[in-house]
Amino acid sequence: MPTLHWIGKDKVINHHADVPFKVLEHKYTFNNGVQTAPSPSERAGGEAGNKIIHGDNLEALKSLLPEYEGKIKCIYIDPPYNTGNEGWVYNDNVNDPKINKWLGQVVGRESDDLSRHDKWLCMMYPRLKLLHKLLADDGLIFISIDNFEFNYLSLILEEIFGRKNCIETIIWKKSYGGGAKSKHLVNLHEYIFFYAKNIEMINELALAHDDSIMKYYKFQDEKIKERGPFRLQPLATTSMDDRPNLRYPIIYDGEEIWPTKQWQWSKERVESALQNNDLVIDKKKGKWSVNYKQYLKSLEGVERGRKVYSIIEGIYTQQGTSDLKAIIPDTKFTFPKPQNLIQTLIELVTEKDSLVLDSFAGSGTTAQAVLNLNQQDGGNRKFILIEMEDYAESTTAERVKRVINGYGSTGSPTAEGTGGSFDYYELGQTLFNEDGNLNEAVGIEKIRAYIWYTETKTPLSEAGFSELKNGQDIKNSENRVNPANSDSDYFLGKHNDTAYYFYYSGNEITTLNHEYLSTIKSKAEQYVVYADNCLLSKEYVTKHNIIFKKIPRDITRF
Repeated sequence: MPTLHWIGKDKVINHHADVPFKVLEHKYTFNNGVQTAPSPSERAGGEAGNKIIHGDNLEALKSLLPEYEGKIKCIYIDPPYNTGNEGWVYNDNVNDPKINKWLGQVVGRESDDLSRHDKWLCMMYPRLKLLHKLLADDGLIFISIDNFEFNYLSLILEEIFGRKNCIETIIWKKSYGGGAKSKHLVNLHEYIFFYAKNIEMINELALAHDDSIMKYYKFQDEKIKERGPFRLQPLATTSMDDRPNLRYPIIYDGEEIWPTKQWQWSKERVESALQNNDLVIDKKKGKWSVNYKQYLKSLEGVERGRKVYSIIEGIYTQQGTSDLKAIIPDTKFTFPKPQNLIQTLIELVTEKDSLVLDSFAGSGTTAQAVLNLNQQDGGNRKFILIEMEDYAESTTAERVKRVINGYGSTGSPTAEGTGGSFDYYELGQTLFNEDGNLNEAVGIEKIRAYIWYTETKTPLSEAGFSELKNGQDIKNSENRVNPANSDSDYFLGKHNDTAYYFYYSGNEITTLNHEYLSTIKSKAEQYVVYADNCLLSKEYVTKHNIIFKKIPRDITRF
C-alpha cells in the first residue's frame, strides 16, 4: 500500500504513546439549569455522563483512554482545514529540532509557509492514532475536510484505519450558490471521510423512516396490519457473478421464467416466497416480470429505514451560522457546522445509548445534535467534547447550557430546552513526574482511580474511599472511609474475582509481606497488589495466586 512521508513523520508515528497522562480537573456540573461546583468529598469526576473538556485535544484524548478506550461508538471531528485563514498553531512538544522550530508559530499560507502541510500532518497523525484507540470495535468516525488537505488525509487514514475500513467519502454540498468572486470554478462542496474501525462488524446503516419514503409504498395485501404497505422491487439482477445457483427457472402458470442474467434469491427462498404470496408475477406483451414485495416492516415489526446518500444536499453552511446565532446572538464564532448535518451522521450510526466524541468541538454543534436526537427518539446518548481554545467556556459550554435550558429572544419563538446535564473539566497535572514517579499533587484518589481503570477498564466504585488531601498518608488519614467489608485500607475493589490493592503511602516505603497480608479480608480467586517492595517468595505468591506489581515501574502507562 502506498504511504505518505513528510518532515517529522518518523517522530510522530508513536508520539501518542509519549504524551504525558494528565488528570481531568472537574470544575462544575451543569444539570437542567443549575450549575454546581464539585464537593470536597467528590473523587474522580462528575456523574452527568456528558463531558466538556477545555485543553489541548492531544493531551485530553490521552486522559480519556483509561475509561473510554474501545468504547466510543461515533466520532465526528472538524479539524483545521489548513487553508491559511484559520490561524491555528502547532504546539505539540515533539522532541526533535526539525519540529520544535514550529512551536508557537501560526501556520500560514502556501506562499509564506512551505512546511504548512508537514505541520498539519504532524498535528493530525497522533490525534488520529488516539481516536482509533478510543473507537469501539464496531465504532465509526466522520472527518470533515476540504480540498486543501484531502489527499494527504486520505493517505494517513488508510495507514491508520486500513483501506478496507473506508465506508465512503461523502460529498457535502455546503452552499447553494454565489461565487461571484471565484476566478475559475465556484466551489460548493466539502468532504466527509467515513471510516469504520472494523467494517466487518458494521451492519446495514439507515435512518428512521419519515413521510418522504411513504410515497414509494403504494400497495397493500392481507399482511397490512403486521407488515404495513409494500413496494415492488425486481427479483432479477443485472449482476453476472459466478453464482450458478442463482440462475434457474421459476415455474408459473405452467411456464418457465428465466432471468436475463440471474435472480437475487436462491431457488429455495423463491419457492417459499411463492407460497407466502410475497412475489408479484405478471406478463405483458409476451414478457414476464417478477417482483418481490418489500414491506415497510420486517417480520419482527421493525420499520424499514431510509438510506443516506453519498452526496448530502439541502443542508448548508448558512444554516450553521443561523443555528448558533439563534442560541448566542452576539457570537463571533465563524462557520460552525449545521446542527442537522451532524445529527444526521450521528443518527445513522448510533444506538440510543451510544457514546459520541468530538475532539475539535468548536462551538459545540455535536453536543446540540446529540441532545436534540435524544429528545426526538427518547435516547440516552452521551457526548464528550474537547476544545482547546479560550472560548470553550464562553461559547462551547454556553451553547450547550442554552440548548439544555431552551433559548430564544423577545419577538421570536422560544426553542424548547432538551434537558440534560454535563460536567465541565480542565486538563490538570500529569500523573507521573518527569522522573517517572507518581505525582502526589494530583491527589491520591485520582491515582487510585487511574490504577483501577488500567486494571479493569471500569470506573472505581464510589463505595470505597473519599478523596484525600494531596500527599496525605492513607493509613493515618482521618478522612478515610473504609469499605463495607472493613478490608485493608488500600483495597480498591474486586473485579472478575480478582481483588486489587494499591498499597501506597507518600510518607513511607510500603512492603508486601506477611504482616500486610494479614490485613486483607477479601476472598477472591486472585490478588493483585501494588507496593514499593515485596518480601514474599516466588513460590508463596504463586501458590496463593498473588500478583505483585512494583510502584511505579509496573503501573500501566497510557
